[in-house]
Amino acid sequence: MKIGMPLSYAGGFIETVEGLRTYEDVGLDVVLLPEAYSFDAVSQLGYIAAKTERLELCTSILNIYSRTPTLLAMTAAGLDYVSGGRFILGIGASGPQVVEGFHGLPYDAPLGRTREIAEICRKVWRREPVAFNGKYYDVPLSPERGGSGLGKPLKLINHPVRQQIPLMLAALGPKNVELAAELFDAWEPIFFLPERADAAFGDALAAGRAKRSGDLAPLDITVDTKVLITDDPAEKAAGEQQVREHLALYIGGMGARGKNFYNDLAGRFGFSDAAREIQDLFLAGKRTEAAAAVPAGLVEGVALVGSPGWVAERVTAFAAAGVTTINATPLATTHEHRVKDIASLKEYAS
Repeated sequence: MKIGMPLSYAGGFIETVEGLRTYEDVGLDVVLLPEAYSFDAVSQLGYIAAKTERLELCTSILNIYSRTPTLLAMTAAGLDYVSGGRFILGIGASGPQVVEGFHGLPYDAPLGRTREIAEICRKVWRREPVAFNGKYYDVPLSPERGGSGLGKPLKLINHPVRQQIPLMLAALGPKNVELAAELFDAWEPIFFLPERADAAFGDALAAGRAKRSGDLAPLDITVDTKVLITDDPAEKAAGEQQVREHLALYIGGMGARGKNFYNDLAGRFGFSDAAREIQDLFLAGKRTEAAAAVPAGLVEGVALVGSPGWVAERVTAFAAAGVTTINATPLATTHEHRVKDIASLKEYAS
């Protein structure tokens, strides 16, 4: 398995990047940069490309609404160029809170739009004239759909470093997971519980793989987790508390009732009752109580927090569930400990 690490978009970015070379030296394979309503991920990944030599760089994720399909493709080709062929384009639907609340765009048809975007991006990277008349995207824009009639199919001026830049889809719902397994090079779920992964995702993955082109390599499964390797009980408890608070935020507060994808996923993992309680408490402003309501089995299952032996066993469990990349946020309080934990994960995964 490859080892990845997400970078925070909330602050201290330049200081964090200065330490990336130490992670690169101990075997970190890929760095993933989220984009919510923060600084854009693209300019920051360009900075990282100049500061590193071997690390793969991935957007995790660019939402599919706020950039046109061709701009997504141009951006990916540009980052692949400045990094010497080290870029992965991670995209996803995000959610209405960001798409409508920050970008002012309607959150509609995520599945259909994602399918069309993947096709358009690959046309651009192959330097084909982009002529695409889909349900959601019309390039060139035809007079029937509001165009002047002056547009013509254009192809990318530059020659991309690679004609097949890896495409990763962040997805949780069954239809989107199926789409990832059908069309994408990689799939990024969140809160992956190895022992319940087949129940949560198995049918969707199987349906997508049944339609997958033989031209695509096997699907890379990149899972998000948190890591803290320690024998200290107090340190372990503090790490687990961070995981609880993170889970409570997403399960309880990332979406309205009936529109919270993370709450739905907790239910598919077998924690429906707990998920409802967490959401009730969180939306009532009781965040401490919401975190306390997160089941220990969920905390222990999705995170890598504990003794070296325990974490090594969990890495094996992730591999057995089909995971090919572990995207781990280090929770240790010192840079030295965080680097050591990444090095240990690389050892356990080899």
